Amino acid sequence: MSEKNRALLEPIIKDQALAFAIGVVDSQTIDQINILNASFLAMHRAIDQLVKIPELLLIDGNRFKKYKDLNHHCIIKGDGKYKSIAAASVLAKVERDRIMDKLNEEYPDYLWSKNKGYPTTDHRKAIEKLGTTPYHRLTFTLLADSQMKLDF
Repeated sequence: MSEKNRALLEPIIKDQALAFAIGVVDSQTIDQINILNASFLAMHRAIDQLVKIPELLLIDGNRFKKYKDLNHHCIIKGDGKYKSIAAASVLAKVERDRIMDKLNEEYPDYLWSKNKGYPTTDHRKAIEKLGTTPYHRLTFTLLADSQMKLDF
């Protein structure tokens, strides 16, 4: 789905949803706990914000770290099978796009608004030329030839 279509759907989803929330994890935390655990943490943070407690959590994917005493069900490619998962995916991507646009305002040379979390060639060239920002995940392979992967 295009960014434009996601933006059009966002207010409809928010209006029709029984409840929704977004959980965010910063790049330093991702580097500390890894991307999989960071996604679990982001989901837990979102659940913490819900005004209604769900009876069952539908998780897009094959793994989830249990949250309190809530039951959950993992569904591979769940965004293509359940409207609620698809809606959550849309809201998450719209929020990610907003974050990337803000990063682009702060660091325009990195063309964050064009890569939206998936490094483009131009983004990698900016890293090569300018180095990293506080927002880069340093445990992620930042350059195509893997010369700039920093593991702690």
